[in-house]
Amino acid sequence: MNTKSHQHLNSSNMTVGKKILSVLVLIGWFCLPSLAQGRRQPGAGLQALKIAFITKRLNLSPEEAEKFWPIYNRYTAEVRQAYLVYRDDKNELKLDETLLNIRKKYSVEFLKAISPEKINDFFRAEKDFGAFVQKEAQRRGMGGRRFNDDQ
Repeated sequence: MNTKSHQHLNSSNMTVGKKILSVLVLIGWFCLPSLAQGRRQPGAGLQALKIAFITKRLNLSPEEAEKFWPIYNRYTAEVRQAYLVYRDDKNELKLDETLLNIRKKYSVEFLKAISPEKINDFFRAEKDFGAFVQKEAQRRGMGGRRFNDDQ
């Protein structure tokens, strides 16, 4: 193997290594709050799986990830709040409208971190992950029960 090919392989391996390290650091960063409390938060493992799923699907560079995840955290907080309101008022139309408005708002915010194509991939990955969780819950015979990542 000539020197140029060897340098290219080393460079390529270093890039892959950096991406893997970035994913591991991000997963650790998101799981750290639950570990610091001395007990696991409900759904912490599921959230870590979702983050890994999205990271893999979007193939984020370290620079993109650094900008994307703080925006994502704000996005998920707003989505979570919309579901809390829905839990109280049970207004399906209002929930759908609120979620659509959140997605529209954050499709603009995500432009600060990732390309329009990756934004579309993100929203698709979120749906795919939800479908995966639902299918897994059905496979485990959980019916309407809340998904528990300990099973």
